[in-house]
Amino acid sequence: MTPRLVVIPTRRAHSNHAEVARSIGIDIIAGRYAEGTRLPGDAELIAMFAVSRPVLRESVKTLVAKGLLSTKARVGTVVLERGAWNMFDADVLAWHLDAGIDKRFLGDLAEIRLAVEPRAAALAAIRRSEADIVELKRAMDRMRSAASDSVGFADADLALHIAVANASGNLFMRSIGNVIEAALRASFLLSAPVEPQDRDTVLLWHQRIVDAITAGEAEAAAAAIVEVIHNGLRRREGPKASQAVGRTTINAALGEP
Repeated sequence: MTPRLVVIPTRRAHSNHAEVARSIGIDIIAGRYAEGTRLPGDAELIAMFAVSRPVLRESVKTLVAKGLLSTKARVGTVVLERGAWNMFDADVLAWHLDAGIDKRFLGDLAEIRLAVEPRAAALAAIRRSEADIVELKRAMDRMRSAASDSVGFADADLALHIAVANASGNLFMRSIGNVIEAALRASFLLSAPVEPQDRDTVLLWHQRIVDAITAGEAEAAAAAIVEVIHNGLRRREGPKASQAVGRTTINAALGEP
């Protein structure tokens, strides 16, 4: 397993079967139950969690639906490979934060952001309403007023990116933003611009996103959000973690060849 960077506890479940699913899910993600291995038998799990068989079965059904487990007759309950996990499931994302996110998780998150957010920003520049502009500016003001290493700064950063997704007018982009909200917030907390120069850079490029969307400049909005994502990677992992993005990335965001 890749060394974990940080554990960010999330809220506990509200029912017995959800709590059992959460516990097993975290153990799978943390590697305590390796991919391809069988879970302990029902009797052992029932004794471990002090729950009834129906509760355990409901928990397993939940994990099967999320792509973490497979159940087959005469085989048992088997942990599926990571590629089968539904990473857009809110619980699976939350369990990653509980298990401790690593560099691979953050890298995968950055890649999906680069695939989606520049296009969302470009669309936002074309479709934004006055209400969208108000939300973007409000989030920017919140970032400027909060300490760089505070939860308030991360929450304001998140609010700005969610506002971009909303302003895109694309329901799928809005949904993606809402689903990965917890992961984005964790990412922003980890990449907090502690040094004054880093803070200035972060604020500068976020302001450029807002300005470009306000001015209806799709290419500039896409380029600014690409720079924001790569700046975050550099702060977390150093300059080698983020490579220069060429014209192809911006063209893809604009829907051009």
